[in-house]
Amino acid sequence: MTTAPHLFQPLTLRGITTRNRVVISPMCQYSAHDGHMEDWHLAHLGRFAMGGAGIIFTEATAVQKRGRITHGCPGLWTDSQITGHARITQFALRNGAIPAIQLGHAGPKGGMQRPWFGNGPLDEADIARGDMPWTPAGPSAVPVAKGWPVPHALTEADIDALLDDYAAAAVRALAAGYKIAEIHGAHGYLIHSFLSPLSNQRTDAYGGDLSGRMRLALDVAERVRTIWPDDLPLFFRTSAVDGHPDGWTLDDTVVLARELRRIGVDVMDCSSSGIAGSATSSTGQKRQPGFQVGYAERVRQDAEMTTMAVGLITHPQQAENILTQGSADLIAIGREALVDPNWALNAARDLGHDATFETWPEQSGWWLAGRQRTSDFYVHEDSVKS
Repeated sequence: MTTAPHLFQPLTLRGITTRNRVVISPMCQYSAHDGHMEDWHLAHLGRFAMGGAGIIFTEATAVQKRGRITHGCPGLWTDSQITGHARITQFALRNGAIPAIQLGHAGPKGGMQRPWFGNGPLDEADIARGDMPWTPAGPSAVPVAKGWPVPHALTEADIDALLDDYAAAAVRALAAGYKIAEIHGAHGYLIHSFLSPLSNQRTDAYGGDLSGRMRLALDVAERVRTIWPDDLPLFFRTSAVDGHPDGWTLDDTVVLARELRRIGVDVMDCSSSGIAGSATSSTGQKRQPGFQVGYAERVRQDAEMTTMAVGLITHPQQAENILTQGSADLIAIGREALVDPNWALNAARDLGHDATFETWPEQSGWWLAGRQRTSDFYVHEDSVKS
């Protein structure tokens, strides 16, 4: 019996087992209405379930209304939002994928423009379209960049309410049918802004040294882990580095990962940057294929934690090599899946794991297998005649 490529070997996390190591990364669609998911989201995420991915993440989902990145971002701050999420989870499960939710709060980046309108702070044109600004929140009254609104510095009472809202959103995520929850602690959003010394200027228990700056991340993880059942895994997305000499470092990430593992976080999702400007902006990183894989590898080794690699991973053999070399346990695919929603199915064929379309949905696999037999016949006949 031939051993399957690493990319197509199941992975068990607590009480769930994925059909492969391909994860669809959370990708904002900016198409929700008052935080409610629409048909667009079902079609957008459903195609990845049909396309063979093992885990499919719904985009960043706000735990508070003012925690949205844009007016078009979804939420789970009220029960009426559960139904739209449930349609997605049910479809994913029926088609063999594990549905996952990324819970977050935009923090200082709350109330941004949708990217096709500029990807910056709201301006007069956005207001004319009906996207009214609100005061963002953060650890300190430090704007994301020049020209951005000054956030409200959260009080400890605000933080207590925030923790309650994370817990309530986790309850709603369970009701919607999600099997994995991820806490968004990256890209300059609220939790990352508490972690980074570039944005956190507090002098109370939620600021100062590394321990203080990590406190919000750990408090959120602990509250969500309390809600999330013991047999379901919890992920944490981190910006492993700020890309700034005075910012958050990879050594800091390893310390955080060890503490998160102690609390009960199962997987570290290793991204980077974004503390200033747009979500993935960097002050010095060179973006090249797999440029963030080393972060996942370091956390995996030094924190002895399961990790997910993300960032310009586009080719099946590249993904397979990352897993084979022990750099990560899961591979997150983002924009490449927008180009090819069947990325996982095509990767199985490219790696010699599925020569006959057996892993494809039967509604399309039988057609394609027949086409291949016909194609093979004509290729054989042409070779005989020549």
